[in-house]
Amino acid sequence: MLGQIETEIADLRLRNPLILASGILGTSADYLMKIAQAGAGAVTTKSVGPTPREGYKNPTVIQVECGILNAVGLPNPGIRAFVKEIREMRSLEIPLIVSVYGFSPEEYVEVAVMAVEAGADAVELNLSCPHVKGAGAEIGRSPEMVSLVVEKVKESVDRPIFAKLTPNVADIKEIAVAAASSGADAITAINTVRAMAIDVETCRPILANKIGGLSGGAIKPIAMRCVYEIYEAVDVPIIGCGGVRTWRDAVELMLAGASAVQIGSAIAYEGLS
Repeated sequence: MLGQIETEIADLRLRNPLILASGILGTSADYLMKIAQAGAGAVTTKSVGPTPREGYKNPTVIQVECGILNAVGLPNPGIRAFVKEIREMRSLEIPLIVSVYGFSPEEYVEVAVMAVEAGADAVELNLSCPHVKGAGAEIGRSPEMVSLVVEKVKESVDRPIFAKLTPNVADIKEIAVAAASSGADAITAINTVRAMAIDVETCRPILANKIGGLSGGAIKPIAMRCVYEIYEAVDVPIIGCGGVRTWRDAVELMLAGASAVQIGSAIAYEGLS
């Protein structure tokens, strides 16, 4: 049944409203092909930046009682190397959304342009990574910076632009309005919630970066609230993300105002079955 529910997001026609969220699964064409064959309506790549980045030292990902905590540090090969993967991903026959980040509006533009030239059907702006200094949420917490990034990228590419927002702000509506009014074709909400875990044996934070982002079922009520508030504030489609594990979770987010939903942690740790 779900495979027959066509959805349209900013001129992208999806065979159903289920999208792979940006994350560790979106690094290769081979794995994205498996996601597509399993029935996804669209896929999103892992975030790619202007230059290669190693990310943080281990441990970077841990399972906690209420979800998954990660601080991987945006590791990626850089857009110049990643364009080869994007070209291979074009064989998926479902929309390909490339997640991009930068440390300035100009870097977002640079990466987005190269992603589109390589074949991206849409660009998702990572304005919400909670654990990399100078990028992600540090840009995404400022309405002015969000507006500037969206505007510059929108002027530079002819594909839909999705702004992925952080929940780690006082008023997500203000950020959503800034993105939508500057040309974002859709809003993705939310990214992970800032969190940490401490090892009582060593009396130290477990993650090498100390602070990470929490995903999984624990953040679904936060995602629900954010989607609802954004729906009340803007007139662009919303892609709900955060804690989706079952069809009921997906329906709940759509009842809150989402036109489609992204799934990440559940696939990474429970598989495609």
